[in-house]
Amino acid sequence: MPEPYWKDEEAGLYLYHGDMRDILPALTLQADLLVVDPPYGETSLAWDRWPDGWPTLAATVTRSMWCFGSMRMFLQRATELQAAGWRLSQDVVWEKANGTGFAADRFKRVHEIATHWYRGDWKALHHDTPKVAYTGPSKHVRIRRDDRAAHTGSVKAVAYHDDDTRLMRSVLRAQSVRGGLHPTEKPLGILDPLIRYACPPGGLVIDPFAGSGSTLDAARQTGRHAIGIEADERYAEAAARRLSAATLPIS
Repeated sequence: MPEPYWKDEEAGLYLYHGDMRDILPALTLQADLLVVDPPYGETSLAWDRWPDGWPTLAATVTRSMWCFGSMRMFLQRATELQAAGWRLSQDVVWEKANGTGFAADRFKRVHEIATHWYRGDWKALHHDTPKVAYTGPSKHVRIRRDDRAAHTGSVKAVAYHDDDTRLMRSVLRAQSVRGGLHPTEKPLGILDPLIRYACPPGGLVIDPFAGSGSTLDAARQTGRHAIGIEADERYAEAAARRLSAATLPIS
């Protein structure tokens, strides 16, 4: 068992420094959920290199995974993901307040995609869609009476109680992190609903590309345990400092 770079045993948080392809198999555990934000492999930046083989390795430790990426990345890597046994269940769009991009011949990109992948029996997996408050017209206790002609058959009256909530929509708006600890840092506001959806309270989340530790922070605030793995010691150190500090509010 590798030695954690940082840990909070009471909160069930552990951070490891190293290549996820070395650390993850050595942990010999199963997680309820992986939250993955891999290098997309779309630029010439030194750190932006797709880690070969990670989807197959991820499949050995969980049956449920959220993966951030671009449409280009997912199209290019679809065969690799499917070969590892992953099946796509849905996609969520993270709408940023203001995106980045330097190409003047394309629409300004103000979003990223998070896709949910699973393996095995869908019904056996945890999936609890978060709900949000509803402020539209009241729909409390409506009754549909059977007023059809007799020859068309009979339908019983149906009572409906509106709890003033609705399923969270698939386009989520969250402010980008400006001046954060990592160049691709994800805000807690986008991580929170993804974790709540796919990991039960008290469950275990693993982030094999932990970066600034956002996933671990979000997991802690939602009552989940979490393990992060970060290859770059600069960011592992920054994540450790962040997680050692006071809990930050979700925004």
